[in-house]
Amino acid sequence: MTKFSTENVGEYSIRVKLQQLRLFNFEELAIATGNFDHAKKLGQGGFGPVYRGILRDEKEIAVKRLSKASGQGLEEFMNEVEVISKIQHRNLVKLLGCCVEAEEKMLVYEYMPNKSLDTFVFDFGMARIFGGDENQANTKRVVGTYGYMSPEYAIQGQFSEKSDVFSFGVLLLEIVSGRKNTSLFNNQDYFSLLGYVWKLWNEGNIWSLVDKVVLEPKSNLKNEKEIRRCIHIGLLCVQEYATDRPTMSTIVSMLNSEISNFNTPKQPAFTQTPLITHDVQNRASVNGVTLTDFDGR
Repeated sequence: MTKFSTENVGEYSIRVKLQQLRLFNFEELAIATGNFDHAKKLGQGGFGPVYRGILRDEKEIAVKRLSKASGQGLEEFMNEVEVISKIQHRNLVKLLGCCVEAEEKMLVYEYMPNKSLDTFVFDFGMARIFGGDENQANTKRVVGTYGYMSPEYAIQGQFSEKSDVFSFGVLLLEIVSGRKNTSLFNNQDYFSLLGYVWKLWNEGNIWSLVDKVVLEPKSNLKNEKEIRRCIHIGLLCVQEYATDRPTMSTIVSMLNSEISNFNTPKQPAFTQTPLITHDVQNRASVNGVTLTDFDGR
């Protein structure tokens, strides 16, 4: 089996080494995961399965193994490695290294036993490195996490910073409500959490939304204002048109109460018709759309 080398990866291997990432070989990852035993499978992402493993030093890892059917080439894979290695943070799942041997491509993360958000935070199959003067890109192949993709990206393949804003808004509303955006899919009144939140917002009944695990509704005036602020910001983030959504810097100011006057939110995307059918949601790749689905708490 061909080993990871400069000949195999060219200039991209240099980028990885500069990030001081560990280069794993196939054999040690196969041993760590019990030869990729199905019993050790943590989940299935848009680009392939993720396995739990234990290295020889007893360190637990999560191995994302790129599916050969994913269509992702070496350049796309190394692009993903580069993006992830640049955004490592103490609050994010840490990328430990990667493996490239012959047709095998794998990412190795630290293992998080309590159902972390790594599937969402690190779903960079669609990632591209923007130039300094770029703020959006178009792609023929749509890849992302079901329920978090902005409408302009899911439908038109257009990706920008406002696409991330949309995803953040979905996550914020999920935290407040304790529900997944896709959990209400089969409800005849609304096709998503966004539709449910929008309905309650217009009825002036947002306290029916709040997850009691997060906060007992109306426990005190300060908490009530904070929850209302989060819901308002979440709705501003998931507005259908990208131009209506705030920037992330504005969102930070809103969350820190540096901005007190918020715009009135417009109707969110995907509140009247579903993005795709429920059957499609559970398949890895359909008509060029590659999706990742994962379970919340």
